[in-house]
Amino acid sequence: MAANVAAVSLMFIFYNGGVVPSNKTLLIIMPLSFAVIGTGAIGGYYGGRLANAGFEVHFLLHRDYEYVRANGLFVDSCDGSFHLPNPHVYRDTLSMPVCDVVLVCLKSVNNHLLPQLLAPILHEHTLVVLIQNGIGLEYDLQQQFPNLYLAAGLAFICSSKTEPGRVSHQCYGSINFGNYSCADNDLMARTVEAFTQAGITAKLVEYHEARWKKAVWNMPFNGMTVALQTRTDCLLAHPATEQLIYDQMMEVVDAARHLGVGGIDESFAKQMIETTRVMTPYSPSMKLDFDFHRPMEIYYLYTRPIEEARKAGFRMPKLEMLEAELKFLAEQ
Repeated sequence: MAANVAAVSLMFIFYNGGVVPSNKTLLIIMPLSFAVIGTGAIGGYYGGRLANAGFEVHFLLHRDYEYVRANGLFVDSCDGSFHLPNPHVYRDTLSMPVCDVVLVCLKSVNNHLLPQLLAPILHEHTLVVLIQNGIGLEYDLQQQFPNLYLAAGLAFICSSKTEPGRVSHQCYGSINFGNYSCADNDLMARTVEAFTQAGITAKLVEYHEARWKKAVWNMPFNGMTVALQTRTDCLLAHPATEQLIYDQMMEVVDAARHLGVGGIDESFAKQMIETTRVMTPYSPSMKLDFDFHRPMEIYYLYTRPIEEARKAGFRMPKLEMLEAELKFLAEQ
């Protein structure tokens, strides 16, 4: 029996105004419990919203641990700011309880740590959601945990964390869930419902389409803001760079087509440009990593999708050039 379902057998149970006879067993669906691995701009926001809505949420912290334990977690949000005065915080997962849903919000450069981080907090039917950017993430983790329930979390959000214990959420905030290997469709649905109850726009989508749709935005804007040392709004303010962004987006669209991924076309690329044009001027996560001298997520964001496309007989020359520029900058 799953950890979040309790079997209760009593002599009489009053339920919805009636009495359940003593020879009946009543199943009580317990609220999902969550673990957040990586309490940064993304994990702090989504985990914070879930905790603020009353869900049991356990946060793994590193540099912020002492600050958040003493002061709580602050979320400054365009949708309403809040403060969690006493969140459940931990230095390591060995001290955390097993949870029903684990939100992995680490940067993918740290995914080599996942086997040791995840093992203590999994029960037989835990769902692990990788809220990370890139292609191939779930495949690689599944090789290490063959029986693990896995899903992709595709966050559409402008959020950052530039000081301890404080998340700055500027705009958007929805999240899509793509089922990679979870055999329990009810668990997937309940996870989406929990996010909805926390005031987050969430829905279930087809996995492959969702991952490549996210890449349509991520591959051009993350790398270009680093290579040209700029923001999203500046890239779209100049015809030459706007055209380059569009050309790179179409390389991703065409790569997805060659890989047999449906539901992505030229209209989606144009939609992403217009959505970005009206959003708050933004420095994507890779730009912040570069600015703060942190490793950039080049492998899953660029190298892996370029490799996958090449295997399918398609080249992405503009994005291959951008990948080379990012590797050069990362080594300086």
